Amino acid sequence: MSPDQDVANELRRLINGYQVTQAIHVIVELGIPDLLGDGRMNAADLAHAVNAKEDALYRTLRALASIGVLEESADRQFALTPMGALLRRDNRRSLAPWAAFIGTAAHWQAWSNLSRSIETGESAFRFTHGADVWEYRREHPAEGNLFDASMTAQTRSADTALVDAYDFSKYPVVADIGGGRGALLAAILLANPSIRGILFDQPHVLTAAPELLDAAGVADRCDIVAGSFFESVPSGADAYVLKWIIHDWQDAEAITILEKCRAAMPADGRALLVERLVDGPNVGPEAKWIDVQMLVMAGGRERTLAQFEELLGRAGLRLVDVTPTSGTLVVLEAARA
Repeated sequence: MSPDQDVANELRRLINGYQVTQAIHVIVELGIPDLLGDGRMNAADLAHAVNAKEDALYRTLRALASIGVLEESADRQFALTPMGALLRRDNRRSLAPWAAFIGTAAHWQAWSNLSRSIETGESAFRFTHGADVWEYRREHPAEGNLFDASMTAQTRSADTALVDAYDFSKYPVVADIGGGRGALLAAILLANPSIRGILFDQPHVLTAAPELLDAAGVADRCDIVAGSFFESVPSGADAYVLKWIIHDWQDAEAITILEKCRAAMPADGRALLVERLVDGPNVGPEAKWIDVQMLVMAGGRERTLAQFEELLGRAGLRLVDVTPTSGTLVVLEAARA
């Protein structure tokens, strides 16, 4: 095969990427990876288990096997590859919740209007659905639950790297602002038995938090507070963690959130932004594609280090340290200016 044909085939694979997204989304929704577990099953038994047409399911599974998500053997038998094993919901590093969320109709319908975002610089989701993502998820609890579950799963895959990289023990009380169900805060408290936590988010998001914190064994060291970070955040903490919060917003809203944290911080307090940094040209695809995701969905953005420094300065804060993790996240430590 000629080099030109290789390039064309790779481009075609990229063009057709949405097909892979939907196929993975569907098998996760059907529970196929969980049914396969550590073993093998044939297409007929899988189809019976999930109430699907055998031929249609087989054709989808063999397509996924051709790209390494599954392994096909004789007699239409399928097993999970190491990649496919990450779609099992009992895997601590599971990507199943993300696959379940990103393949929903609300999500890909918004992406179908990417051109609108490029033309206006505004969220395609709002244009598509008539509401921003936060309002939409409040009005559609099932969508909100999928999003919250995907954030919890992604936090669990990154929390070990984060608590290993950054010393939270120097803060007697840590507040997780916009902390969802509390997965990150639970990891911080487990790694630092001498500290206490405050979990802060909107009331409907926090409904599942007590169960998660109790299961982690840290509920007795954590206060749960409901509210909006555009109005105020709880006082009484020494460090205010904002993981994947600032990237959801344009500068004006991000500055407001940071100002609320600054107002609640003691004189020697810290704001800890856990984010990705945008690299220079032609490298760092993860942050750059998430940046487009933010444009389409929430209307926010990923930022360079220089952009974060400017943002912090406008909120009355100054960057004092940058701590990398073994993953793609960094901890931006900020103090009062």
